[in-house]
Amino acid sequence: MHGTVCFRYSVCSQLSSLFLLGFNRTVTLDSRLLTCFPLNGVSNFVDMASSVSAQANPAPVAALQRGIVKMVLSGCAIIVRGQPRGGPPPERQINLSNIRTGALARRAPQSQPDQKDTPDEPYAFQAREFLRKMLIGKEVCFTVEVKTALGREYGMVYLGRDTTGENIAESLVNEGLATVRREGIRGNNPDQARLCDLEDQAKASKKGMWTEGGGTNTVRDLKYIIENPRNFVDSMHQKPVNAVIEHVRDGSVVRALLLPDYYLVTVMLSGVKCPTFKREADGTESPEPFAAEAKFFTESRLLQRDVQIILESCPNQVILGTVLHPNGNITELLLKEGFARCVDWSMAVYTQGAEKLRAGEKSAKERKVRIWKDYVAPTANMDQKDRQFVAKVMQVVNADAVVVKLNSGEYKTIHLSSIRPPRIEGEEKNKDKDKRFRPIYDIPYMFEAREFMRKKIIGKKVNVTVDYIRAATSSSETSTIPAFAERTCATVTIGGINIAEALVSKGFATVIRYRQDDDQRSSHYDELLAAEARAIKNGKGLHSKKEVPIHRVADISGETQKAKQFLPFLQRAGRSEAVVEYVFSGSRLKLYMPKETCLITFLLAGIECPRGSRNMPGGMQVAEPFSDEAMAFTKELVLQREVEVEVESMDKAGNFIGWLHIEGVNLSVALVENALSKVHFTAERSSYYKTLVSGEEASRLRKDKIWANYEEKKVEEVVHVMEEKERTANYRAVYVTEITDTMHFYTQDVETGTQLENLMETMRAEIAAQPPVEGSYAARRGDYCIANFSADGEWYRARVEKVQSPAKVHVFYIDYGNREIVPSTRLAVIPPAFSTRTLAAQATEYTFAYIQVPQDEDARADVVDSLVRDIQNTQCLLNVEHSGVTCPHVTLQFADSKDDVGLSLVKEGMVMVDVRKEKHLQKMVGKWPPRRNSKSEMKVMFTFSFLMTLSGHYGQNRCVLCTSASIGPNELALELRKGYADMCQTFSGHSDFVRAKT
Repeated sequence: MHGTVCFRYSVCSQLSSLFLLGFNRTVTLDSRLLTCFPLNGVSNFVDMASSVSAQANPAPVAALQRGIVKMVLSGCAIIVRGQPRGGPPPERQINLSNIRTGALARRAPQSQPDQKDTPDEPYAFQAREFLRKMLIGKEVCFTVEVKTALGREYGMVYLGRDTTGENIAESLVNEGLATVRREGIRGNNPDQARLCDLEDQAKASKKGMWTEGGGTNTVRDLKYIIENPRNFVDSMHQKPVNAVIEHVRDGSVVRALLLPDYYLVTVMLSGVKCPTFKREADGTESPEPFAAEAKFFTESRLLQRDVQIILESCPNQVILGTVLHPNGNITELLLKEGFARCVDWSMAVYTQGAEKLRAGEKSAKERKVRIWKDYVAPTANMDQKDRQFVAKVMQVVNADAVVVKLNSGEYKTIHLSSIRPPRIEGEEKNKDKDKRFRPIYDIPYMFEAREFMRKKIIGKKVNVTVDYIRAATSSSETSTIPAFAERTCATVTIGGINIAEALVSKGFATVIRYRQDDDQRSSHYDELLAAEARAIKNGKGLHSKKEVPIHRVADISGETQKAKQFLPFLQRAGRSEAVVEYVFSGSRLKLYMPKETCLITFLLAGIECPRGSRNMPGGMQVAEPFSDEAMAFTKELVLQREVEVEVESMDKAGNFIGWLHIEGVNLSVALVENALSKVHFTAERSSYYKTLVSGEEASRLRKDKIWANYEEKKVEEVVHVMEEKERTANYRAVYVTEITDTMHFYTQDVETGTQLENLMETMRAEIAAQPPVEGSYAARRGDYCIANFSADGEWYRARVEKVQSPAKVHVFYIDYGNREIVPSTRLAVIPPAFSTRTLAAQATEYTFAYIQVPQDEDARADVVDSLVRDIQNTQCLLNVEHSGVTCPHVTLQFADSKDDVGLSLVKEGMVMVDVRKEKHLQKMVGKWPPRRNSKSEMKVMFTFSFLMTLSGHYGQNRCVLCTSASIGPNELALELRKGYADMCQTFSGHSDFVRAKT
C-alpha cells in the first residue's frame, strides 16, 4: 500500500535518533543497521543485542531515573521521554533486563520481492499489548544495569516514581508473556532469582505461553495492503472503528491498526494539514517550522492510544479520516493550538462540522500562536464600522456585485466573496463577431443569476460583513490578467440568508479555489463549497446537463424603423410591465420589456429635466444645475425595479415617450414635486397635467433646488420689458471641409487650424514610430479611434458610427466631417495624448439659413455640385442666425467678395427663400429677391403645358392623364403617365397645378 514505505522509513528514522545516554545527550545509531527492522520487529534487534551482553560494560552506578513512557516497541522494550521544555523532549530506549518476549510481525522490504512477510511469534502481540495498556503515558522510574558497545541500555523498570512500584519484567513473567534468560543469571542476584520463581509459577499455572496448544491462536493476520481502498472506506459507512495509533508521521498523518481485523492503514486527518518533514536530495529530512512540535503534540496524545477512527473518504488512494479520543478531537485541538491550518479540498468530507475547524483556526489566528505568529488579518486595518454595516441595495452588477447606499449617503460597490459569476470562454464570446456582445443576455445563466439577486435584494437593506480587500491589478503588455480596481469583497446577508450561498446552491455561480496560503476568502467558505457540491449533485443551473437557456432580446434603442413597428403594440397595450435596466439622466431610461423581450429607450413625458454633461461635436456640453441630483433621484427610485409604463409617442431618434409608474407613483410627478424638473407644455393634453402643475407650484413657492433663484414677475412688467430682438451679425473665418447631399456642410475654425495641424503632425510621427498592430482593434459604435483614410493613406481621428461587419465599419472623421466605410484592420486605438480631451473635434456641422432645400433630387444635386465648386476647401465667413433641430442655421459669405452664398443660390433660381416668422429675421429675408424657376423646373413646366394642350383640357382643374381611354393608344398613355409622375412630384406644391384624383 502507498503508506507502508513511508511508515517503515519513519519508524526506522525514529529509532535511529534515540536518546541513549540521558535526557540531555543524543547518540545517533547507524541508520543502515536499522532500516531492515520494522517497528514490530524491534524485539529481534533486542535479542541480537543480548547476544553480545557478555561483552557489555556494566553501568558503574545504577542510578534511579524517571520518565514518561512514550511508546512500547515490544514486550521487552519501551521508549521513555522527558518533560518538554520549549520543544519536543529528549527520548531514550530502555530494554528490560533478563527476559525475552516473542518477536512481532514484520513486513518484507518492498525492494526485496523474494522475501516474505514474517508473522507474529505466539504471544508477542499480547505481551506488547500488556505493556501498552499498562505504561503508555504513565510515569515510570528505571535503572540502567547494562550498556552494550552499540549503546543499547538494559535495566529494570518500575511503574511510578520509585522502586516500590510494580516491576514490569516481573509482571510480564508472572502473566506467562515472557521467559527468563537463565543463562545469564547470577546466583547472588535476588531480582533474577525472583524472576525464575515467577516463571516456574506461571508454568505451573499454565498462563500465557505455557498453556497447551502452543498459542497459535494468538498470531495476528496482519493486512498491510488493501486492494481497493475506496470500497474499503465506503464499506465502513463512516461509522467509528476501534483502532490503535501505531505511528505518527507528522502532526496530521498517522499509521493506525484497525481492530479487530488488523488492517494497518495510513490515515490523513480530514480538513487540516500540519507542517511536515521534507525529504532532501541527500536523503535527510528537514522540518518545516513547527513540524517537530506538531508531531510531538499528536504523539503525546494519540501514539499507541486506544481511539476510534471515522474513515470519511479516499481520494487518490489517500484515506481521510477523523481520530476521536475520549479526551477530545485531535483535529480541532491542532487547529486551536496553531499547529495546523484548514485544507479546503478535504474539509468537505469532514463529518464533525467544518465550522468547528474554522472556529479553531480563527481562534489561533486571533491569538497569533505558532504557525500564525506573523499573521495579519485581511481586514486588520479597517475600523469596525467599516467592517460590518447595514446598507440599502441600489443596483445589482452582473451576478457577483452590488452597489449599496450607506447611511452616510455614500455609494459603495460590494463584491460577493469567493464566488465567480457565469462566464463564457473567449472562443464562444467571439463566435459571432458581427453581433455586439452583451454579457447579461449572451452568457448562459447570467440573466437568471442577475434576476435572482435583483428580485431578492434590490431596494432592501442588507447586512454586509467585509471579508477582505482585493488589491488593484494593472494590466501589461506581457500579462493576460485584466486591470481591476480595488475591490471590497464581503458576505451579504438578508434575513439570515447568505446571498452568495443561495446563488451557488441554485447553480448560478461557482466557488473560487484558492492557494492554500491565500487567506483572502469568504468567512463562510465551507458553506459555499457545500452549496456547490449540492448544486453539482442535483444538476442545478451551470451544472445541469440540459440545454442552456437562450435569451433573444432585441435592442431597438436608436433603431427608428424597429421602434415604429413596436409603437402601435405598446400604445394599444396601455400599461405594460418593464424593468429599468439603466438610467441615463433624470428623465431618460433604458427599459427591458419582458413580454416583448426587447430593450427600449424611454423618455418621461410632460417634464423638462435638467440635462447632464454631454460630448457634443463642438465640445463638452456643461451640465445644467441639479442634473446629477435628478439622475440620483431617479436611480434610487426606479433602477432595476419592476415598473409600469404608458407609451404615448416616439421621437425622431426612435425613443419612446410616455409615463412611468412605480408602486403607484408617477415618476414625472415625483421629479416635479421634488423640484428636480419643470412642467413641459406638452403635458397640457395629459390627464396628469393638473397634478404636475400643482406639484410645480408647490416647489416654486418653496424655492427649492431648481426654483431656488426664481422670482415671480408681474405680467405688466413683462410687457414693458419685452423689446424687439435684433439680428446679430458676428462673422468669423472658417474653412469649409465637407458638403453633404442634404446641403449640410462642415467647417473648421481658422483660429484653431494651427493646433490641428500640429496635433496631426505629432500623432502621425508617433504612429510611424510605433505602428498599431493590424486587426488588434475591436470597433464599437460610438468609440473614438484613428482611421487610415483610403484617399491618401494617412491616419486621422474618427468616430465609429456603425459596425456592419469586421470588413465594413462606418466611420466619421471628426476633424473634417466626411464619412467612409473601412475594414476594422484600418482602425486603431486613438493614443490618449491625441484624444478629444486634448483637442475637441474640429469639424462642426451647419446648414444654410433662409433657404429651402429642394425636394427634387436632381435639383438638389445641382445645388450641391454648385456649392462644391464654389466653397468646398475654401475659406469663408460664417454667422450663426438661429438654432435648428440637428445643427445651427447660418449665413455664409465668400471671403474675398463678401457676397452671401445662399443669396447667390436664390438669384440663380436654384433654391427658394425660406420665410421666417421671427420679426428680427423677416427683415433679413425681405432683402432677398423672389426665387426664379430653375432650368429643370422650366423644362417640366413646358412639358406640362404641352401635354395639357395635346389633351385639349388645358386650364381645367383635373388631369386627363388619369384615364388612358381619353388619350388614345396605350403606348402614348404610358409615356404620358411617366412624364406626369415626374411633373406632379415637382409641382405638387404650386397653386396653379392641381392633381386630379382617380
